[in-house]
Amino acid sequence: MGKVIQVAEAAKAAKSAMNRLNTIEKNRILEAMAAGLLSHTEEIMKQNALDVDAAREKGRTPALIDRLALDKKRIQAMAQGLRDVAELPDPIGEIIHATKRPNGLLIAKQRVPMGVIGIIYEARPNVTADAVGLCLKTSNAVVLKGGSEAIHSNTAIADILIRAGEAAGMPKGAVGLITDTSREAVAEMMKLNDLIDVLIPRGGGGLIRSVVQNATIPVIQTGVGNCHIYVDKTADLDMAVSITVNAKTSRPAVCNAAESLLVHREVAAEFLPKVFRALKDKGVEIRGDEMCRKYGAAAAAPEDYDTEYLDYIISVKVVDDVDAAIEHINLHGTGHSEAIVTNDYRNAERFKADVDAAAVYVNASTRFTDGFEFGYGAEIGISTQKLHARGPMGLAELTTTKYVIDGDGQIR
Repeated sequence: MGKVIQVAEAAKAAKSAMNRLNTIEKNRILEAMAAGLLSHTEEIMKQNALDVDAAREKGRTPALIDRLALDKKRIQAMAQGLRDVAELPDPIGEIIHATKRPNGLLIAKQRVPMGVIGIIYEARPNVTADAVGLCLKTSNAVVLKGGSEAIHSNTAIADILIRAGEAAGMPKGAVGLITDTSREAVAEMMKLNDLIDVLIPRGGGGLIRSVVQNATIPVIQTGVGNCHIYVDKTADLDMAVSITVNAKTSRPAVCNAAESLLVHREVAAEFLPKVFRALKDKGVEIRGDEMCRKYGAAAAAPEDYDTEYLDYIISVKVVDDVDAAIEHINLHGTGHSEAIVTNDYRNAERFKADVDAAAVYVNASTRFTDGFEFGYGAEIGISTQKLHARGPMGLAELTTTKYVIDGDGQIR
């Protein structure tokens, strides 16, 4: 752990040794890392408290502090995530497709590691463990660059994972944390094309834009989540209230939380008072259009419909029909997760087909867009782009492919 160039060089040096690890060896390392987190829970919580106290002193929002804070339950979840990854099938070496050509050549497409993955992330220390676990299982070395808000937490977690991993056979340098929290360190990391094969930013819109615009290394863009719930005219309104409240308030600081609510005009008079009462009981500020203001919403500005709040705030708009809802979502959404609540099969199918997003839900909360919930054990992020990966990025999304060709003296 330390300076940018040193960490990246060590990761590249470990790349070949990582590729030689077999599944049993990788799983043993993951189990050792999980045990290390559990046996050092108090140490992690002590370091995390320093970050949380600093955030409070700086007047950070409750939502950001929630993202940052660790307790025993969250540390146990981090450890369980590593164990879950150990239980998943190893994608490395998988033959995706094979064919024998008329000339006798056997051509196979095989899944292989990317090499060295760089992760730039903000105030979520659990990302440290998730990233290490997924990169290890896919035989990738990883360079971690967390935000300054979580530097004590990230340093403690990474140090524990590295010590436990190397004691169990992980190549030295395969996991590295850049402890320099300056902007210059991030800028330097984004230019290390000879050392890092791909960058994955995980955080708010500002971070993601900065990496996409300034990196010379290829970037997999994880997403800002301006997610919507659309309540159709045939919706079960009690269900719609439950889904909306869950999607907005269960963890408002995460990217799969709902930021905007769309309501069909024919049910607005009945539904809006119910959902507004439930949201206000949870402390949510509601910003809406003219009809919404009749039921106690504050006036929404145009930019509210484009905002990822990551807080107890929601924008609301009344729409004429499913087509208007789809048009609004495709105009203002970020391609992350979108949901319709309806009992109309045709509208559900129309919504699923026409909404342009990584995850589209019918009668369920957007909060399920998550690697653990999708059965991936953990995730490196939610990709909202369309090249290479889209949606929760699990093991397969951290690999690339190569063709291996077996012949018997063929020439062309």
